[in-house]
Amino acid sequence: MIRSEVEGEIATLVIDRPAKRNALTYQGLGDFLAAVKRVGEDPAVRVVIVTGAGGAFCAGTDLTDLASVPGPERGLRGSADESERRPHPETNTPVVSRGVEGWWPLVACPKPVIAAVDGVAVGMGAEFTSQCDVRIASTRARFAWNFAQRGLVPDTGAGSWLLPRLLGHARALELLYSGRFVEAEEALALGYVARVVPPEQCLPAARELAQSFLAGSPFSQHRMKQLVYGGLDRTQGEHMTAHTQALQECFGSADHKEGVAAFLEKRPARFTGR
Repeated sequence: MIRSEVEGEIATLVIDRPAKRNALTYQGLGDFLAAVKRVGEDPAVRVVIVTGAGGAFCAGTDLTDLASVPGPERGLRGSADESERRPHPETNTPVVSRGVEGWWPLVACPKPVIAAVDGVAVGMGAEFTSQCDVRIASTRARFAWNFAQRGLVPDTGAGSWLLPRLLGHARALELLYSGRFVEAEEALALGYVARVVPPEQCLPAARELAQSFLAGSPFSQHRMKQLVYGGLDRTQGEHMTAHTQALQECFGSADHKEGVAAFLEKRPARFTGR
């Protein structure tokens, strides 16, 4: 269900279940979490792209599969209690994960993450797009946080935490309360997506953006991501403490030395992430 391809330091994760518009079962979610963790830890990968197959990004949770899970167990994926990890009923594979890495795997990924959204991104699919650092949409992309129609709150918590910080509280609540679809051009006007391109250019545009990220230092990009997301829940003083530590680490890094040398020698930098 999850395909992973690595080419030229860029990993592409494809949710590949087009017959169900890439809706995720519990097992598929476990596969997705494992794939994100794997590319996040792969030293050969600098940037991650997440997309879907067959003209859809992800239609959310497969409700047929969800119906097989007892109600009290459906919300345990981010539980802090290891004893609450629930195995998949058929494969016995644990799919419940702990903490931010389980709820927001794409935020927890230490590398830049780009969403290439072609077609629907609904429910958990929309949540995944919020967890990505940057979003590229095709002209037929459509986003909907339709949890109110299912009697739920946003299932990963991204819609209630990240979305208001991306769009503002009033606009986020309007989308959450209504569950309506946001078309690609509206998403661009809201600043939710960086670009809107024809469907056949969606993945190439994401790769072009990913290539531009490769010119930067992975050492500093990792710390930038930590500072930006960590700063959402810190005071200014706390943020500056974390900032000062990150800056000191950068000054002592091989990447900083290489960046300065490359500038002085008028050549492209050869960063190593150290």
